[in-house]
Parts: sequence; C-alpha cells; structure tokens
Amino acid sequence: MNLVERILARASGKSSVSPNDVVFAKVDRAMLHDVSGPGVIKVFERIAGQGIPTDKLWDPDRVWVAEDHFVPSAEKISAENIARLSEFTSRYGIKNHFRYGMGQYGICHTISHEEAMVMPGDVYVGGDSHTNTTGALGAFACGLGHTDMAYVLLNGEIWFKVPETMYFRLNGRLPSHVMAKDLILRIIGDIGTDGGAYRTMQFGGTGIEEMSVEGRLTLCNMTTEAGAKNGIVRPDQKTAAYLEERMRGAGREATAKVSLGRGGADYSEPDGADSDYAEVYEYEAPELEPVVAEPFSPENTRPVSEAPSVELDKSYIGSCTGAKYEDLEAAARVLKGRRVRIRTEVLPAAISIYRRAMESGLLKIFLDAGATVGPPTCGACCGAHMGVLGKDEVCISTTNRNFPGRMGHVESRTYLASPMVAAASAVTGRITDPREIAHAA
Repeated sequence: MNLVERILARASGKSSVSPNDVVFAKVDRAMLHDVSGPGVIKVFERIAGQGIPTDKLWDPDRVWVAEDHFVPSAEKISAENIARLSEFTSRYGIKNHFRYGMGQYGICHTISHEEAMVMPGDVYVGGDSHTNTTGALGAFACGLGHTDMAYVLLNGEIWFKVPETMYFRLNGRLPSHVMAKDLILRIIGDIGTDGGAYRTMQFGGTGIEEMSVEGRLTLCNMTTEAGAKNGIVRPDQKTAAYLEERMRGAGREATAKVSLGRGGADYSEPDGADSDYAEVYEYEAPELEPVVAEPFSPENTRPVSEAPSVELDKSYIGSCTGAKYEDLEAAARVLKGRRVRIRTEVLPAAISIYRRAMESGLLKIFLDAGATVGPPTCGACCGAHMGVLGKDEVCISTTNRNFPGRMGHVESRTYLASPMVAAASAVTGRITDPREIAHAA
C-alpha cells in the first residue's frame, strides 16, 4: 500500500485497502471557519427538527474553529456569522477557537500547521476545499461540505472512496529564483484543473526532501486547483521538527515529540515503487523556472520569461498559499532597498507569522518599499473585502485561483505567481522574472 492507503486502512480498521474501495474512516481532527461553520449550524438545526440528536459532539477537543474569511467584518451578515460561531463553540465546549483580534488567529489552513493542530498520519477534514494544504504534514487532509461536516462532528467518522494516487517526483534542489509555487503551477499546467479529479497527488523525490515544510504546504494547497481529493508528502524529520517547534511556541508540552507513526504504522517509510501509483510524473528541479498562470485558470500557465508585458494595478502577497513566513522572506529579499510602482498589499497568513515578520524586520522592508501591511484574512483572495479588484483592474497575486470575479469584479484579471515574482512585478509594474531585478541591482 502507498501512504494514503496505509492511513485510510488504519483509520478504517482494515489490514489493507485498495483504490476505489469504500471505507468508513475515523476522523482525528475536524475544522470549521466563519463561512462553513454557519452552514453546519443550519444543518444541525434542520436535523434536530427531524428528531436527530444534536446535543453533543463526538469529541469537542478534536474540533477547532478559525475566523478568517470575513474578518474584520465588513457588513452585518459577517458580524452575525461570527457571533453564531461563538455561540456554537461555547455551547459544545470547543476550546480551540481562534478568534479575530484575540491573540493568535489567521487563515485556517495556516493555523493548522502554525498551531500544530494536525499530526502525521491523521485523517483531517475541514469545511473548506483548501484543507488539502495540511497533507504536507503527512496527513490525509481534505475538504467536506456542510452536511458531511455535520455528520463528522456528531459521529467522528465519514466514508471515503479510496483514491488512486498520482506521484510527482522532483529530482534535485530548486534554483534560488524558483519557489514551490512555480512547481505546482507547472504541474497544474501539465495535467489541467481536472487532472487530479478524486485522486491523491503525492509529492516525493530528492527535491521534496530538500524542500522546506512551508514549500511542501504550497504544493499540497494547490492540489485543490487540480481537482484532487487530497495532496500529501511523506512525513520526515523536517516535519517532526517543524511541528515540535510550533507546539512549544503554543505552550504545549515543553518537551514535545512528534511521532511519524500511528497505530503501528510508520508513515516516514520510503515511498513505494512506481507500481503503487496510478501515474508517475518526473521533474528536474534545475530545469524549472518562474511560472505565471494567466487569466482565467490556474492551468493557463507559461514561464514568466514568456509572459505578456501587461500593465498591473496591484500586487497581492497574501493567502494560505502565499503568505507563510518563508513566502514573506522571499518577497522581502526582492523588495529590500526598492520601491513599488503599483498598489502592493502584504497580509501575513497568521498573527504568529505577522509577529515573527515584525521582529525580524520584514515588515519594515515592506513599509519602506511603499507596500501596505494588513491583518490575516481571506477577504481579498475570495473577492469578499479588504482589497477587492475593480472593473478592468489587473492584479498579480500569490493566491490560488484566478477565475472570473475570484478577486473582485468579474471583468478584473488576476495572474497567479510566486511571492518572488509578485514582489518583482510590484517593483516594475509589469509581470517580471525576479532575476531581472537581481541583475538590475
């Protein structure tokens, strides 16, 4: 069995599973946010009216809640949803509620790793399609709809069809001007936005071993844009060290140790033979270069060196995809000592990242460059508030989607790129390879 099959076999109490088997798996962690939470509450209210008990959750300690999509609240409905969510967590005894403006908070798919909410080998489900992100920690992580999430909260299990697995092998270390975002855009360009439909996308090879955990998170995040059920990376000592550091930072167990195994299985074992996978794709890291996805699809990719000379209105460095600490570091390396020519917004993905960026001087670099620094929120990424695009505006963004109207007006245009490309483009006002900025220094 490959990695996902081993996790699902363990969770469903089976000695083995195969692709297309249907299993009932026990869930280890579940997440709601300020959009999915109110939807689940409505399901609770409806089924309670049908006589189905909803008086207690299967395990409140395994459930956590983030406020991220419509914070700070821009209108009354958003404010009321936050209030409903607070009532829900209070009623059911959910202690892990990351509230906007109260200590640590941020984008749910960032909190999952910044607060070490998910461990290797876990089955983790969330009320959001980009829950796939957290598979980078070696978990089976996927998004569910309101009704399925309600079932999980009440029963602690859910059915899955065991997905086939596609394996993406990266050989060698990425060049300094190429980021994980460039790799995943290249992959989506190769397989299309339906290329991973109800499949696992697993990443491995020497290049993934060399890659940071935050780079791996970027890869798994955008498996959603390929239609995948989930993305995953085999956990290793980097994974364990990353989680242990964050557990200690959150005040959990001063001598925290993260296990790479669960239920007798060691998920850090080397990846299986190619025969364990439905398809295998191979990439040579030194041959990769910065990539941009043009409107209106993440699969509409081409090298930045071949991108059209488009006049930009905005550069956005934010979201669960592109505002981890490593992303901010990369953008700051490009912006240091330079000034932006277009509206540039930098929104760290969690307060812990914001604080670290403040203490290390990254925020000063952004402000000195003329950029605006804002709070953690999904608002601009999903076209809700906090910097949406107007008619005919053109944006280069570190986010994950560029469908019509995704970041604002249906007649705006968004180009997806890495933090380095977004920062370089902010300096020139056009889509720019970061190597151009380095050569001009």
